[in-house]
Amino acid sequence: MSNRSEQLAVAFNTYLTSERRLAHHTCESYARDIQILFKQLASRSLEKVEPQHIRQVIIQLHSKGLSGRSLARMLSAWRRFYHYLIRDHHFHHNPCTGIYVPKSPKKLPHALSPDETAQLLELTADDALTVRDRAIFELFYSSGLRLAELAQLKPSDVDLSEGLVRVTGKGGKVRIVPVGKVAIAALQQWMDYHKKMILPGVDALFLSRRGDAISPRTIGHRLKMLGARQGIHKNVHPHILRHSCASHLLQSSGDLRAVQEMLGHAHITSTQVYTHLDFQHLSQVYDAAHPRAKKK
Repeated sequence: MSNRSEQLAVAFNTYLTSERRLAHHTCESYARDIQILFKQLASRSLEKVEPQHIRQVIIQLHSKGLSGRSLARMLSAWRRFYHYLIRDHHFHHNPCTGIYVPKSPKKLPHALSPDETAQLLELTADDALTVRDRAIFELFYSSGLRLAELAQLKPSDVDLSEGLVRVTGKGGKVRIVPVGKVAIAALQQWMDYHKKMILPGVDALFLSRRGDAISPRTIGHRLKMLGARQGIHKNVHPHILRHSCASHLLQSSGDLRAVQEMLGHAHITSTQVYTHLDFQHLSQVYDAAHPRAKKK
């Protein structure tokens, strides 16, 4: 693509970062998707792209094995990019409007059972790092946070006396989420170490062994290690604790709207996927217990 196209991509990234205040990894994802579009369009000018060109790009990418989910994410990024170009750079139309992508089979999120979750979190916290890890993973499960949300928490975001945490989610939206008593106790224990480890000028709730903010990658690595050590025979990753929190809350309460608010979902359809998990559990119980369900 031309230098102008690259300049527009940089300007769009600045808009996402400064004006929309999206998370760093979200902006990186947009940038990657736009570079894919540039590569597929080759030398075609952005102003001259028409809907048929976008359809052709989607067909080409789908033929290379990209799923409908990935293509939908890319199309959303391209659509937003063109919306920005119309608003700020005098483009006249959005070639991504009205374009659809092939649907992929809907994948249900993986969740741990309550027993598996208890097994995972049953760790002896007898040094600074395991105390920290226990606080992280208890908060994950207690409050259903996203990995990026948890990694960017500050000490001032947590009110242990009230049992609340202030979370900055997608699009800079702030929500207040309750924290359970087990997670509160783990956080209180961690704060005793926190004040001894934190480096000057650092304002992070969870710290690395060096005393600066812990990275999301380190959190994921520590959780995977814990899952293997605790004998959990599933892919244990940070989001599985969020899924488990949502699933267990919904099974206990049935309050879809409350779970939606807690998770920070913009649309109820994102939360409804957990009703399918609940139905799977019900089906398993039925198959195992109901006289008419048992196979002869």
